[in-house]
Amino acid sequence: MTWQDIIFGIGQWIFVIALVPSVLGKDKPALASSVLTGTVLAVFAVTYVTLSLWTAGVSTLLVAGMWYTLAIQKYLAGKKSKDERPSS
Repeated sequence: MTWQDIIFGIGQWIFVIALVPSVLGKDKPALASSVLTGTVLAVFAVTYVTLSLWTAGVSTLLVAGMWYTLAIQKYLAGKKSKDERPSS
């Protein structure tokens, strides 16, 4: 394990902690932003693993998972609000 792996890993855990209020809260970021961010982070995670930066890779994959969770929550909230609209 290199010092870079540790630094990237710690940084990603900080991002995980920073996203917890968004996951638990009512307000969610835009669906497209969440999906795009999660996808880019998943690519970063694979890249880290190919460089043998395992801590960074796993940590980044967790952050990507948080963004995908936000995307799913936003999608379901939008679907729920459409279902609640009165039909004309």
